Amino acid sequence: MKALIFDVDGTLADTEAVHLRAFNQAFEQEGLDWHWTLAQYTELLAISGGKERMLHFWRQVNPDLTEVGGGAVQATIDHLHEIKTAFYEDAVNQGAVSLRPGVLALMSEARAAGLQLAIATTTSPVNIAALLRGAIGPDWRSHFLAVGDASNAPIKKPHPQVYLKVLADMALPARDCVAFEDSANGLQAAMAAGLSTVITPNDFTAHHAFQGALRVVPDLSAVKLAHLREWHAAVQH
Repeated sequence: MKALIFDVDGTLADTEAVHLRAFNQAFEQEGLDWHWTLAQYTELLAISGGKERMLHFWRQVNPDLTEVGGGAVQATIDHLHEIKTAFYEDAVNQGAVSLRPGVLALMSEARAAGLQLAIATTTSPVNIAALLRGAIGPDWRSHFLAVGDASNAPIKKPHPQVYLKVLADMALPARDCVAFEDSANGLQAAMAAGLSTVITPNDFTAHHAFQGALRVVPDLSAVKLAHLREWHAAVQH
């Protein structure tokens, strides 16, 4: 085992409630009559990516929606996402989100033992930076050998593109790595890339099916490097 690869939203931190609030703030600011409830958003999380999620919802409420000349629909989605991202970044900067239990301790233990760390997420670079700058510090990027995100791996989970990119960037085979996810889409993406995957569900994903996961644990507070080595070794034989 040579590297640990982490998803971000829901895995590193419980971010989804803050994302939901930011989406609704953006809708309100732009004068839309959209307001996502907790139950609606939980369902919409089956769609990976904020822009994709908004477009999916728009088509639900307006089945006749078609892209007109000049790309007006996509331009509206892009604009809404910019506003939403600004609201989210502001909330994170004000301390609305913190890392989940055990995350930093496991990362520190791994780095001290000479393992590499990486990020594999469908979220945007600005969201990652906002979260990790506050949690780790301004030098957060130096902690990770590779970062795969919406800017460099645009095909969203459950497609394995982001994991395949991160593995290529690290020049490591999947069998030498363990991934960390919180959702069924994330698990499918990681497994499709050949990765053993530890799942830490949250309130938004507890109802998902996690067949094939290396382990499903409430969080990482009781997970040490020794546990990961033992679990990982057991499936390599």
